[in-house]
Order: sequence, then structure tokens, then C-alpha cells
Amino acid sequence: MTQQVRKYIKEVAMPIKAIFKDMLKYAPSKLFGLLGNAVIVPIYTNLLSPSQYGEYAVSLAVLSFLCILFSDWVGLSGLRFFRQHELCDKITNYLSTLFIILGSNLCVMFILAFIFRNKFYSYFSIQPKLFLFILILIIPVALRALLFQVLRAQIKPGAFTISTILNQIMTIVFSVLIIKIFNFGAASILIGMAISITIIDIVLIFQSDVLKYLKFKKPNKEIVKPIFIYGIPIAVASISLWAINQSNKFITSHYHGLKEAGLVGVAYNMTFPILMTLFAIITIAAYPRIINLYEEKIDVRPVISKLTGYFLLVAIPIALVMSIYAPDLIVLFANSKYQNAYSLLPYFAFSAVFLSLTEYTSMQYHLANKTYILTTLKVISGITGLVLNIILIKNMGLIGVGIATLISNIFYFVLTIVVQIKDLEWKVPYKKIIHITLCLIPIAFLWMFFKQTSLYVGYQIILLLFFYYGLFYITTRRKKILWME
Repeated sequence: MTQQVRKYIKEVAMPIKAIFKDMLKYAPSKLFGLLGNAVIVPIYTNLLSPSQYGEYAVSLAVLSFLCILFSDWVGLSGLRFFRQHELCDKITNYLSTLFIILGSNLCVMFILAFIFRNKFYSYFSIQPKLFLFILILIIPVALRALLFQVLRAQIKPGAFTISTILNQIMTIVFSVLIIKIFNFGAASILIGMAISITIIDIVLIFQSDVLKYLKFKKPNKEIVKPIFIYGIPIAVASISLWAINQSNKFITSHYHGLKEAGLVGVAYNMTFPILMTLFAIITIAAYPRIINLYEEKIDVRPVISKLTGYFLLVAIPIALVMSIYAPDLIVLFANSKYQNAYSLLPYFAFSAVFLSLTEYTSMQYHLANKTYILTTLKVISGITGLVLNIILIKNMGLIGVGIATLISNIFYFVLTIVVQIKDLEWKVPYKKIIHITLCLIPIAFLWMFFKQTSLYVGYQIILLLFFYYGLFYITTRRKKILWME
């Protein structure tokens, strides 16, 4: 065995194998989450009117906005620097500091929410009652976000999986019960989420064994400074992506009413949460290990490139299927009142693909601790998306939502491959892309054949995906040595 082969096995083949093992452990939680996201669409669309669903969609967008500003970036910072402080035996001070920062942020949020509450009511077109429920809900949501990142940093995929599945089940059960018993409309779902997530927080505290690390001392400047330097740009960047993918609900509500916003919410919930949950199986397992490889001075570009190829193998055919069967999928998964939402599925499906793809192309900025670059790119994309949303939604309605979202996400992806960090730039998996494209050609003929038959749509989708992946497997040279790929 040559030195080159040994190096490849150590730096690429073995990490990929370890990542795949972690993926198998994370997969049940993500697949169950995917199933849960798919199930809630027919359940909620049958229990809520389009206007009530619009209130629900807007409420979740407000919750997402507040979480981005005050909590999510704390958890992501916790993941990024966990290993570094663990190696230095400073994990106790580090975790304590994270919880102090999170608590302080939430206090600031409540103060600002109280002062500017009337502006929130008018700007987000949201009722005071719903806004109150959102503020209460953000406490367990913020804690869960941080604890989940701690579990990821500890590389405990089994615990992560159990908690995620329990959370999904309890949210649906509690929400449906509250809708049926109290008929609170959109607020019922928020209350159900608050109850289930609070229970999960208690479970996560024990799973992460975080209590043994918490000794609340005065935060250390050396620990706090990198967290803010790394995290604040992430928050600004996430707000920009929020402007691309979720501000459309508010803009649609403003120009066309809550009923149309409900249609946007249905199309969004049938694509982004489902697809990005599926696509995240790779990144959620890979990112902690890629950080560790980078800290050990190993070139991570071949690993990231190879993982991108696997992502495209999964993502492209699924997005295509969702696009060509959009009207049928709306009939299958949503109440007939929401039928017009089908026009958004192709745009949102491929938007989710491009947005997920940037998880790989933007790893370079996280690893180099140059998130200010990523922030700049997201802000540029976010401003572009917001302008497109306002112009196109006002003049084109639902189709304008789809076009603006897709263009903005493609633009963001292009920026991340143009602006590169030396020795961390994304390597395009050309061979995998060509292979995927060639396998799609015969599948296109099979789809045209299915169009002429009366075969049930569900069976058509299953058969198309089955033949595609079967063809890909057969045409892959199974005896090819891994390092020669």
C-alpha cells in the first residue's frame, strides 16, 4: 500500500465511514421528523381554515425571527468551540458562559418585546394573544436549541434521535388535543409545542448531563469574545435567509390577505421542513467530525466534496419528483381548500435544494472563523430576496413568491462558490454530478410512459425513485477502489 493510499484512507475514507455510522444513528430522528412534518400538513389543514393556517404560518415565522436574534446563534457557537474548550479542560466555564449568555439574551428580548409590542402587532399583523404565546414558547425552544447542539458536540446521536422523535410525537398529540377540546385555532399549536418542548428540555438536561458542568461564575472574557465574534454574524446572516424564505408570508398577508399566506404556509411546510430535515441527515452527522478533522490540521476539502456528491444524489431526484407531481401531492397531503398551493412546490423544492447545498459550500467560513464573510453574502442575498419578494408578490401573487424565493437562494449559492477561503474552497464533485445526470435521462422516459397510464400516483413516485437509485447502483463500478474515485 502506497503512502498516498494510506493518507487517503486516514484522512478521507475513515472519516467518511465514521460519518456514515453517525448518519445511521441520526437518521431515525430525521426520518421520523420528516414523517412528522409530512403528517402535520394534512392534520392541520383539515382542522384549520386557510386564514387560521395563515395565522399559524405567520406565528412560526415570528418565532423563527426571534430565535435567530436571541438564541440560535448561541447554540451554534456552543457547537463550534466545544471541542476546543474540551481539549483545554475548560468545558465547565464554557457551558456555564453559554447558559448565562442565553438567559441574558432572553431577558433583553422580553424587555424589547414589551416596549415595542404595538409595533410588533402592526408590523407582523399578529394578534396580541398569539404574540404572547410566541414569547412564552421561545423559552423552551431556546433551551432545546442549545441542548441539542451540546448533544451534537458530545457526538451522542442516539440521545439526539430519541429526543427528536419524542418531541415530534408529543407536539402533534398535544396540539390536536388542544384544537379539539379548546378550539383555540392557531394558538392551539403553539400551546402544544410549548408543552412538548418543555418536557423534552427536561429529558435533554439529563441526556447531556449538563448539570454537572454548570457552575455559574462571572463569564470569562476570553470565552465570551469568540462566541460573540462567531455568533453575531451568524444571527445577522440567518436573518437575511429568513428575509428570503419566510418574509414572504408577511408580505403575502399584507398584499393578499391571511388566506393567501395560508397557501404559502402549506407549500412551505410541504417542502422546506420536509426536504431540509431529510438533507440534514448528512450535515448533522458530518459537521462535528469535520470540525475535529480541521482542528487536527487535516485537509477537509475531499471529505466535504464527497459528502456533497451524496447529497446531490439524494436531493435532485426528490426535488424533481415533487415538481412534476406537485398538484397530485397537494391532493394527497392537504385539504382541497389549499389546492392552489401546488404552484409553489417546484420553486420551494429547488429552493430547499440550493439552500441545503450552501451548507457544504459555506463550511469554509465556519472552519476559518470568518463568518463575517458569510454574513456579508447572506445580507446581500437577503436584501435581494426581500426586494424581489416585495416587487414580485405585489404584482404576481403566489407565483411571485416562488420566483423570488428560488432566484434568491440560487444567488446566495453562487456567491458562496465565488467567494473562497484559501485551502478551504469547495471542490465540485463533477463525476458524481455527471453520473446523476446520465441516470436521470432514462428515468425521464419512464415518467413519460407513466403519464400515459392510470397507475396510482404514489406507485409512480415510488417506482421512479426505485428505478433511479437502482440504475445508479448498477452503473456504479462496484469493484472500483475507493481512493480512485
